[in-house]
Amino acid sequence: MADLRVNINNIEFENPVLTASGTFGYGEEFCDFLDINCLGGIIVKGTTLHPREGNPYPRMAETASGMLNAVGLQNKGIDYFIDYIYPRIKNYQTHILVNVSGSTIEDYVAVAEKLNNLEKIPAIELNISCPNVKEGGMAFGTSCASAEKVTKAVRDAYKKTMIVKLSPNVTEISEIAKAVEAAGADAVSLINTLLGMAIDAENQTPILSTITGGLSGPCVKPVALRMVWQTSKVVQIPIVGLGGIMNASDAIEFFLAGATAIQIGTANFIDPGLAEKIISGINEYLDRHNIKSIKDIIGMLKI
Repeated sequence: MADLRVNINNIEFENPVLTASGTFGYGEEFCDFLDINCLGGIIVKGTTLHPREGNPYPRMAETASGMLNAVGLQNKGIDYFIDYIYPRIKNYQTHILVNVSGSTIEDYVAVAEKLNNLEKIPAIELNISCPNVKEGGMAFGTSCASAEKVTKAVRDAYKKTMIVKLSPNVTEISEIAKAVEAAGADAVSLINTLLGMAIDAENQTPILSTITGGLSGPCVKPVALRMVWQTSKVVQIPIVGLGGIMNASDAIEFFLAGATAIQIGTANFIDPGLAEKIISGINEYLDRHNIKSIKDIIGMLKI
């Protein structure tokens, strides 16, 4: 059996398989389907300073080889998370990361500050790339200046590991990655969803209440791989790759492209036990190729 341990900043993950924010709840919902403690980590759903109802229904739509979502960061706010959810999940024997979202820089900072004191939360994922929040969200992640500004503000306030989640809805994602690295990010995760749209031809109306939403699933994997590969050439910090991973082979492709770890997202809706199967599949691949450590294939694409 190969060594699957990877490091992001000062955190050692037992394996490089994490579950993506917004697709795995708080982990509790999946306990009947897999051993939560076997995962490298879980990233809980997007958390904001104040409670959010999210967008009106309908806010999800199936598409060819994927899905569109416009949920809009529905959550009960950081204080509710700290008081009621954290006590229930803090004893998982895996790393728990919180996805932090906001409408203003001050919101991001306030949430991050509140998470400083939670012993069992070693890191946050700063979501500057969600395409569903009209007041901010993706706006912060679409220019180098704004991405750098919000990252630096949170870096000054948050004392533990910070991963910045990047938007693919930009001209050059590697430039955004360099900007947040310079501002103090310990790692970047990419990609978030691609902006898409679905139309009901018979009724001649948009299917989503918000008209547009975030596209995810297997259809985005080629874009995600390309962006991870490009970004790996220009930053020194680790990359967490995500976008359309459905099996262990998909995960291996991301490692070869330069990702240190990966996240399983949309696939959790199809097979809630998939993450555990992908860990086994990675092990099998490494054993089959006589590779001793997952670190030995990171960025080792032969060109």
